Amino acid sequence: MSIVEAVILLAVLVLISNVVSHYLTFIPVSLIQIGLGLVMALFWEIEIPLDTDWFLLLFIAPLLFNDGRRFPNRELWQLRGPIFANSILLVFLTTIVGGYFIYLMVPKLSLSVSFALAAILSPTDPVAVQSISKRVKLPDRIMHLVSGESLINDASGLIAFKYAVAATVTGVFSFGKAVGDFFYISLVGLLAGFILMSLIEFLRDILRRQGINDVVFNTVLQIMTPFVIYVVAEELLHASGVIAVVTAGALSHVQNSRLIEDSPELKLVTEKTWDIIVYLLNGIVFLILGDELPIATSKIINDVHFNTFQAIGYAFGAWLIILVIRVVWIYLYSGITKPNRPNLRVALLAGLSGVRGAVTMAGVLSLPLVTATGHAFPQRALVLFVAAGVIIISLVAAVITLPLVAPDNSVPLQTRASIGEETDEEFEVSEESNDAEKQSENTHHLSEAQARIYIMRLAINAIEEHRRLENQRAAYDLILDYQFIIRRLEMQIRDDAEMQRVIDDELVLRQVGLDGEQSALDRLHTQHQISNAAYKSASKHLARTLKRVTQPVGRSNSTLIRNWTGIFHRIRLWIRGTIFKRQTKTIDNDWQMIDRESSKAAIKALSKYLAKDDVDSQVLDRQAIYHLVVYYRNRIERAREDRVVSRQTYAKQLNQLRAVALGAERTGVQTLLESGNISWQMAGRLRQYINYSENVLMMAVNDEVE
Repeated sequence: MSIVEAVILLAVLVLISNVVSHYLTFIPVSLIQIGLGLVMALFWEIEIPLDTDWFLLLFIAPLLFNDGRRFPNRELWQLRGPIFANSILLVFLTTIVGGYFIYLMVPKLSLSVSFALAAILSPTDPVAVQSISKRVKLPDRIMHLVSGESLINDASGLIAFKYAVAATVTGVFSFGKAVGDFFYISLVGLLAGFILMSLIEFLRDILRRQGINDVVFNTVLQIMTPFVIYVVAEELLHASGVIAVVTAGALSHVQNSRLIEDSPELKLVTEKTWDIIVYLLNGIVFLILGDELPIATSKIINDVHFNTFQAIGYAFGAWLIILVIRVVWIYLYSGITKPNRPNLRVALLAGLSGVRGAVTMAGVLSLPLVTATGHAFPQRALVLFVAAGVIIISLVAAVITLPLVAPDNSVPLQTRASIGEETDEEFEVSEESNDAEKQSENTHHLSEAQARIYIMRLAINAIEEHRRLENQRAAYDLILDYQFIIRRLEMQIRDDAEMQRVIDDELVLRQVGLDGEQSALDRLHTQHQISNAAYKSASKHLARTLKRVTQPVGRSNSTLIRNWTGIFHRIRLWIRGTIFKRQTKTIDNDWQMIDRESSKAAIKALSKYLAKDDVDSQVLDRQAIYHLVVYYRNRIERAREDRVVSRQTYAKQLNQLRAVALGAERTGVQTLLESGNISWQMAGRLRQYINYSENVLMMAVNDEVE
């Protein structure tokens, strides 16, 4: 069968598997796909020739990029401790301890082969458990933990597997070289993913500025991104392409995490295209697994050293060893980090949710046929059979046992904060409404950018009207996003002289705000309300910000600088949080106070500045004032924890306010049309923009429901 016919057949079988799963809802679609792959191999005698390099490039790279692109970064950061512990320490613990127990269980396996088998069984596959979790409703913390560790443990598992196989093939193992290679592969992969993704975003930003903002072009560019990054990391840098694409996906999520989309059509097309790609790739992976099973099974059946039932027993035993190590590790880790709150049920849920899948299969299929001496690789068929068996057993076990031990999920994990209490600033943000109303009085035809600015200001007014004590965080997040888009549109319609005046106004106001922040910081330190470490760190941050304000750089360059600064700041925080956990909690509390009090002081400083006799507030750009005030209010809301809501509640508040804002935009289009400010054609384009935005909103609502 040619490759074209094989691809068509696999795509058709993916469709058939999802039709079958519609009627057999109690069976995960992954198991149905494995079964269809088995049928394909037994009855049609179709064999898919596999090569590990292209398999990792074609399947693993886009799937992990998509996982990183969609994973909630705040949850990833909050669970950084257990995620990194599970994805690195647990992987190597599983390799050593699990490998040794497998060696004792299967005497025909050498110790190095047992280590290789345990290493490739250590990575978890969140994709395989997603269909189960939708029915079982696993707690958010468990799903975030399993998803987060899977973004990293693929690389650590593959590296451990690589060196165990090398020790088997060559008979030589160097611990020092293995550790050195691990750090090189991981760190260079991390940097490669970050740098390449930043360059791609930089290029896309330049192209958009040149008018190359075609939806199809940008969608194809994003789809090709993981493949390019994986190839560069693996082939040119000899680093981990897996870590590179995960890093790129996470960075893409950070850079494109706007609540209000500047181009909702692009967002809609891109997400749907990714849905199609992931839908097909996930299905094909498990079809290929089913197709490979008869190869391993036939060799085991014909093996004189083992009978079939023994091999099945070895597979079940290997799964049980890996599961016990995982559950015990998670229980002990939670007992150490939270001495009064270890929970066996949570540990069991996290253990059972660690389903094995695509990476395990890709790795085990890469086992060489012969060693360096020319002899056959020892017990290759048995290793392949056991690995495939563990994948299937872990899926079946999750289907059967997770519904029995899953707790009530009515109280979700609290990960997003909403804020209460109005601040006592002298500004009223509703000043923006006057600008929108004044613009509507113009009887001349507006450009499309002017019309979009008008309807977005109406949207801000609507959000302000629906802003309450409990949803202020969501309201300010939305307003700030609208403000960024308005500022971008204003740059298109203002001439150079006017734009320079606006920039000068912003620089003056920004310096006034920073002076207010510094005064608050000095006051907190003098009154011993914050530590010396927090004061020094915040002072350095303000100094760097002031330097950027007084010596501004280009927008794209500043974006790259912020990305570099952000990732190194996150690495520094993670190291500090891992080594000095108690001190970190104190410093985090200090930072919350600094953000809250310095933002209030900045707003008061701006108020005093605008009240001066020698300052004409009517000449200053009102949009710049409004934008800066909203920015500081948003910081205040983010820095407060007196009222905490779950991520689901926060998302619900966001979606409700977005719906209100879109309703105001639609009304604004009708008002402009009736007053003769825009043509029917422009009204149609604006309504199409709103329609796309509503579709993106519905996608977000559906994601929350699932």
